[in-house]
Amino acid sequence: MFSLEYESDAERLRQAARLLDRENARLITENLRLTRENEQLKGLDPKALELRLQYLEEQLSKARQEMYGRSSEKLERPAREETPKEPQTGHGPSAQPSLPVVEVIHVLDDPDLICPKCGKELQEWPGQFEESEEVTVVERKFVLTQHKRQKYRCQCQSCVETALGPVKLFPGARYSAGFAVHVAIAKYADHLPLERQARMMKRDGLRVTSQTLWDQILALKTVCEPLHERIWKDVHGSPVIFADETPWRMLKSNDGGRWYVWEIASHRSACYRILDSRSKEAALKILGGYQGTVVADGYGVYEALARDGPGFRLANCWAHARRYFYEVRDRYPEECGWFLDRIGELYTIERDAVPGVDDDTLSLQGRRTRRLEQSLPVVKAIRQKALELKPVSTERHGLRQAVNYLLNQWDGLTVFLDDPHIPLDNNLAERTLRGAALGRKNHLGSKSPRGADVAAFFYSVVESCKLNGVDPARYLRDAAQAFLTGQKEFPVPHSYQS
Repeated sequence: MFSLEYESDAERLRQAARLLDRENARLITENLRLTRENEQLKGLDPKALELRLQYLEEQLSKARQEMYGRSSEKLERPAREETPKEPQTGHGPSAQPSLPVVEVIHVLDDPDLICPKCGKELQEWPGQFEESEEVTVVERKFVLTQHKRQKYRCQCQSCVETALGPVKLFPGARYSAGFAVHVAIAKYADHLPLERQARMMKRDGLRVTSQTLWDQILALKTVCEPLHERIWKDVHGSPVIFADETPWRMLKSNDGGRWYVWEIASHRSACYRILDSRSKEAALKILGGYQGTVVADGYGVYEALARDGPGFRLANCWAHARRYFYEVRDRYPEECGWFLDRIGELYTIERDAVPGVDDDTLSLQGRRTRRLEQSLPVVKAIRQKALELKPVSTERHGLRQAVNYLLNQWDGLTVFLDDPHIPLDNNLAERTLRGAALGRKNHLGSKSPRGADVAAFFYSVVESCKLNGVDPARYLRDAAQAFLTGQKEFPVPHSYQS
C-alpha cells in the first residue's frame, strides 16, 4: 500500500502532491457551494451572504498561500535596464585563511623515473612543482587524558607537595570544560539534540549517555552564570532595544506546556528569559525598569506597558504592518499594491541612508534630515490613503484588517521620524529568535524550568556572539577558564578580545 509517510521517491511524491492539490481545490469549491446553499436556506440577507462568502474565500486563499506559497515576503520587482556584463565563468574557490596548511610532496615511483625518449634516469628538478589545493577532513577524535600530578618530598620526611592539575567544572569531574563547551555549542548553536550527539560520539569511539552530556552543560552554565546577568544589563543600558517572544514547549508540565521565550536585544547583545506565560506580568519581568525606546510588533502587552508601566517609549514595526497587506495582495491587488510600494519606498530611503546605530553625530543628523525630507511625505500619503479606505474596507475583511492594524499602530509607526537611532522594523529581534525557534523544532523544548534556564543562558551567549562576529566556542572556553581560576568578571561578547 502506498504511504506518503515512508515514501522517498521524489517523482511519486510530486505526483501525490499534485493529486492532493487538485482534490483540495475541489473540496474548497464544494465547501463554498454548500455554504452558499446553507446560508440561503437560513434566509440570510444576500449582501451579508456575499460578505460571508468573500470572507471564507479570503481565509481559504490565505491557508493555501501558507501551505503552498513561498515563505519569503519579497515582491517581484520589474527588471531594471543595466549595462550588459560579461558572463561569469564561476565564482572560484573560496579563500580559507583559517585552515592550517599541510604540505604533501608527491614523487614518482621508481619505474616512472625513466625517460621514455632516451632511457636515462630522470633527475629531480629542485624547487619545481605543479601545485594544487584540496580541502579534506580530519576525523574528530576523543582522547582519554591521564593526568599524573607529580609528588615531591623533602629528605626530612616532613613535607610532601603535589603539582597542580587541570581546572575542573566541578570536583571530580571526568569530562573537561572544553568537552562541555563542545556539547553546549552543538546543542544551542548547531541545534543538535543530546541524544543525537551521543549517537554521533559513539561512532567516534566515545560511549556516553545524553544524561551525562546534560550534566556537563548544566555544570558549564553554573560556572558561567554571571555572564547572563551582564548581558541582560548591557541590553538594558542601550537607548534602543528590540523585544519579541515565541512559544516554547515545557515537556513535563501540568499546565499544557505552553511557555514562551522572551527576548530583548540591542545591536550588540541579545538576552533571553523563558517564562510560563505571555501576559503583561511576564513582559514586566523583561522590560521592568527600562528607560528608552522599545521596538516591537503590535502585541498589545507592549502598548499596555508603555502606557501604564515602566515608562519606555514604544516604536512599532513597519514590517508587521506591511505583512498584513502582503497576505491579502492577491484579493486586493490595486489597494495592497499601492501600500506595498509606498512602504517599499520607506525601506529604499533607509537603505540609501548611512546605516548603523552607533554612528557619529554628523551621520545621525544626516539620517534625521533625510527622514524629514523624504520619508515624512511618504508616511503622510500612507495615512491619508488608509483613512480614505477605512469606510470602504469594512465590506472587505482582509483589507479592513490591514488598514485597521496600520491606523491602530500609527503613533508607534511614526516614532522613527523623530529619532535617527530607531530603525523601521523589529527584524533584528526576529532574526535573533531564529536560534531558539530552530532549537524548539529540533529538541522540542525543555523538560523542566531548570532546563529552560539553561537554554535561555546559552542562547543569550551564542546569539550575542553572533551579533559581534565572535566565535561562541572560544568565548565560552575563555569564560569558563576565567571563572574557574577565580576571576569575578568577564567581558560581554562585544567587549571580548580573544
